[in-house]
Amino acid sequence: MILCEESMVDIRIVTESDLMCEELIIDVPLVVEPAQWPECCIYRVPKNLRQINKEAYSPKLISIGPFHHGKEEVRDMEKLKVRYLKEFCYRTGKCQKEIARVIEESEVKIRHCYEEIFDISSEDFVKMVLLDSNFIIELFLRADDKKDSMSSKPLLNCHIQADLILLENQLPFFILEELHKKFSQKQNSDNSFFMLARKYFTFYIKNTLAENNEVKHFTDLIRYSRRPQSKLKFEERCDLYSATKLHAAGVVFKKNDKEGPLDVNFQKCQPLDKCPCFTCLWLLNWLPCLKCFWCLERMQPLLNFPSITIDDGTEGLLRNIMALEQCHYPFEAYTCNYMLLLDYLIDTREDVDLLVKEKIIANQLGSNEAVANMVNKLSLEIVENNSCYADLAQDLNKHYDQCCNHNMASLRSIYFADVWRGTGTIVGLIVFGFTFWNTIRPYVIK
Repeated sequence: MILCEESMVDIRIVTESDLMCEELIIDVPLVVEPAQWPECCIYRVPKNLRQINKEAYSPKLISIGPFHHGKEEVRDMEKLKVRYLKEFCYRTGKCQKEIARVIEESEVKIRHCYEEIFDISSEDFVKMVLLDSNFIIELFLRADDKKDSMSSKPLLNCHIQADLILLENQLPFFILEELHKKFSQKQNSDNSFFMLARKYFTFYIKNTLAENNEVKHFTDLIRYSRRPQSKLKFEERCDLYSATKLHAAGVVFKKNDKEGPLDVNFQKCQPLDKCPCFTCLWLLNWLPCLKCFWCLERMQPLLNFPSITIDDGTEGLLRNIMALEQCHYPFEAYTCNYMLLLDYLIDTREDVDLLVKEKIIANQLGSNEAVANMVNKLSLEIVENNSCYADLAQDLNKHYDQCCNHNMASLRSIYFADVWRGTGTIVGLIVFGFTFWNTIRPYVIK
């Protein structure tokens, strides 16, 4: 047999040595990832949330903590921090080294409060915390005493407040509390640091707060102040109709500021469930003076809603609280649940018009369409594992799906929209009754 060279195939024999590979070495750091530390509570805002509105999460005037430390746009306030540190030392009669020593003892615990590991030397880290913490304490003490020049510059103070509530712009609450307790509480104020913080952030705090040792930082303090007062059950969320659609089905939106800012509840008495025609909507529309009778007001489906003021700072505040809940409270995300509830209720400008008319929304943005756009964007990229308003949504959907409720709502809006139309309807019914009786009377009375 003759073999051609072209047909010959060079097959390489694999030996045992070829199967040997170099040892793969994985360098596993000894330091535990920061998110695993139990103290971790200060996070960098996730990229998917930051991309929607970057400015809402970054300080514009002053940086606190390591996330934005040293950035050029916030360097101008460093001189004020140094001045406040000197005045804090003068106020308390303590030297900087004595205050820094307390921070050094808690340095590791402070670092564990942050999601990231920072490549900052121990000396620089302690110096940063020293300047930032003493600035905050001195700022709060001056605001409490009303002796600071900051009180004559409300715009500057407003911007500082807005920066101090940002999630990425925080120091752990415990170190601020410890420094105040050791160096300034007895000499200058009997108030605890919690009380000073509560007083300074009065504009953002909606409920009367008792001291709470579980508060992590200022963003957490604002969230804590806005928690629902009633006990809510978290269940799998469900979709909900818009405010105008619910209103067309007879749901009455009522402002209720007696409870917490996130307490929403739907009241519907049992007779209305079985027989929706018993509703007093048409009667109260016709004669609003009858609303003073509590029994009549109960005979209508009421959605009690807390009022919310929407201004230029609302979006930034809510975004940071929602980012905290997404990172730290994924299964108790009260604010996220509330904003997603609002997102369902508000689809268009007409929905905002209705809520503004009922005084549930105080619009300081000027345009109702701008409010609708803001609410809809706030819910983008928010992960909702469960909702504390699931039962509420189910009750509202059940009410909307009853055809009789639509008919009674149409009766109210067409024939009893106001006093004059309601009076005309009643007079027309009386005239029709007399006419009908005169027509059939010869056949009935013989």
